[in-house]
Amino acid sequence: MQNELGPFFGIFLHAVGGLAAASFYIPYTKVQRWAWEVFWIVGGFFSWIVAPWAFALVTVPSTVAILQETPPEALFYTFLFGVLWGIGGLTFGMTMRYLGIALGYSLVLGLTAVIGTLGPPIVAGQFGAIIGSLSGQVLLVGVSVCLIGVALNGRAGFRKESELPAGIQDTSTGTFSVRKGIVIALFCGIMSSAMAAAFVAGKPIAEVAIAYGVPTYWQNAPVLIVVLLGGFATNVVWCTGLMIKNRSWADVLGKVTPNGESQPDSSTRRQIINVLFCSLAGLLWYLQMFLYGIGTTFMGAYEFSSWSLHMASIIIFSTLWGIALKEWTGVSRKTITLVAAGLFALVLSITLIGWGNALSVGSS
Repeated sequence: MQNELGPFFGIFLHAVGGLAAASFYIPYTKVQRWAWEVFWIVGGFFSWIVAPWAFALVTVPSTVAILQETPPEALFYTFLFGVLWGIGGLTFGMTMRYLGIALGYSLVLGLTAVIGTLGPPIVAGQFGAIIGSLSGQVLLVGVSVCLIGVALNGRAGFRKESELPAGIQDTSTGTFSVRKGIVIALFCGIMSSAMAAAFVAGKPIAEVAIAYGVPTYWQNAPVLIVVLLGGFATNVVWCTGLMIKNRSWADVLGKVTPNGESQPDSSTRRQIINVLFCSLAGLLWYLQMFLYGIGTTFMGAYEFSSWSLHMASIIIFSTLWGIALKEWTGVSRKTITLVAAGLFALVLSITLIGWGNALSVGSS
């Protein structure tokens, strides 16, 4: 079944995962009277702890035994890359605050796409073979077109900043500032690319899963448990520090009086609604990685290209969300044209990457 469906089914899974990823921050905008560090870690608990274990135990009942039999070194490096990815994830929320959903996703994920896609084959010494084959050349053209799409969206963002009056330069998630946002986005993009390396490091976990008779398309479910545990560790340390510093823990536990004492918050209904929105955000976020893990198993010899497909899909849908949330309202027609051209380039890149993967399968 897997070989029959091939790379284009993998592209479909990456696209659906991209939609989930581009949508996950929306529920956070509905959370009321909670500081960023509070709703971020509450949602993170669902996306990095609850969902990975729940999905893994349903799809791979032998998950615990698989993790127990995995070599400790593989567990360590998978966890470590998860920690590094978590550092990037910490700054992602700040990127959304300063750049908005459309531009924030575009800049962060564009950089992540390049490093995460080309890094693994370069490190593995496979890049020369890729360049020397027609399928590899088509695939690399697709990655290049992806970068063009990202650049077009980035240019549109700079034009947006110059065209909008200072009083309305805001986004659906905070205050618009390209200069602050781009520095954070660069750091976030570099660190977030560690997720692609984590999947490479987690190969021994997947191999143990296959040895247990797990279907290949479920093999990465146990891997995600270890990767996301590393990400959760980074985020919980940082967010706990912020909650102590800002006394924002009282957003959940109660109100703080002038003398520093905590009083219960009577708005139980609001607290429950906030938790529900955070859990929805967490579920949507995890779905992207779950579908990414499945999609990679359909991509043939150029499995590493999954990262570009995943990033391009997220950028496409996040840009559409940005349009729906009117983040581009008030800009010139030329800026809108740049956004449209960027979207077209990203769609074209997905098509080329899929074609390159299909050629690699046909020649194998």
